[in-house]
Amino acid sequence: MKKVVLSVCILLGLIACNQKPEGFNFKGNITGEVENGTKVFLKAMGDNGQPVDIDTTTVENGTFVFTGKADMPEMHYVFVDKLMGYTAVILENGDIELKAQKDSLGFATVKGSKQNEVFMDYMDRSKKITAQAQSIQQDMQKADEATANSLRDEMVELQDEYKNFELTYIKEHPDALISVLLIDRAIGARAVTAEEAQAMYDGLSPEIKKTKAATSVSEKLDAQKKAEENQKSTAIGAKAPAFTAPTPDGKELALADALGKVTLIDFWAAWCKPCRAENPNVVSVYEKYHDKGLNIIGVSLDKTGDAWKKAIADDGLTWNQVSNLAYFNDPIAKLYNVDAIPAAFLLDENGIIIAKNLRGPALEQKVAELLK
Repeated sequence: MKKVVLSVCILLGLIACNQKPEGFNFKGNITGEVENGTKVFLKAMGDNGQPVDIDTTTVENGTFVFTGKADMPEMHYVFVDKLMGYTAVILENGDIELKAQKDSLGFATVKGSKQNEVFMDYMDRSKKITAQAQSIQQDMQKADEATANSLRDEMVELQDEYKNFELTYIKEHPDALISVLLIDRAIGARAVTAEEAQAMYDGLSPEIKKTKAATSVSEKLDAQKKAEENQKSTAIGAKAPAFTAPTPDGKELALADALGKVTLIDFWAAWCKPCRAENPNVVSVYEKYHDKGLNIIGVSLDKTGDAWKKAIADDGLTWNQVSNLAYFNDPIAKLYNVDAIPAAFLLDENGIIIAKNLRGPALEQKVAELLK
């Protein structure tokens, strides 16, 4: 009978150990004098990239508590009223404990759950490399030229080490939310190609791919792939992508109908000061070389027809102009992977891209060379 009872107890113990917690109990302890009743805000990043309130509680005797249920691990941020800074915490079901000093919330420690333990490990290792970088920068400020050059080389090596550290960390922690966030950051900084980012994403665990952060990364990966394809289609030597768009008088004009011996596709806008500053140079080049075979088609990223037409008149832009009045959502801008203006593509008589983003004397020099 004792053996039966013992077996049942062991079985119940195993079941209890394997059960996942149904909710989270997030307890924070702040040392220093924080008044009772001070508000504590739990926030998450909204779709617009700004933190939004998720829950609010108060400090009582240096302690605050949040409880609830997290469907998936997600990065959250703890703000304390009247205190500087904030603390990042991964909210997931289970017991989570935060310890912080009132004057340095950014240096808080978080433990008690798997995701936060991994996150803290990453932060600790990352801070060590960052400290090395800061030390090198301080030494560079006091160094002579020869030593400074040596320190620059050391900094480059450290940057490579940091990149490799993060890439290795992602591979070694496929079930960690921090791995998803690191992939996200690498994509945003254009530190990796879409192929490299996809390989890292594919290595993530099925569970972590269900998180909101992973869904966002997947969407950004698709966008990066399209952008890289567009870059190939607008590389020097590629055939310029065809397009048709409205002119200021409401007619449709196709790129094919605007080609000359040499054609400049000029992305600009009335609101773009650098574009307007470059316009007199483009006018000068056009007036000098149009009769010899130079054509220009301006693609405006304006939002309103009135501003677009006024800028054309004010700047004396007498060449072909088109616009969908869609700002950076303009389909032509997307087709040419234009995310900043001024941007320009120079084509030969066959519509092949032969140069990009030439301005000032460089534009006239290239046009003159082509139209000899």
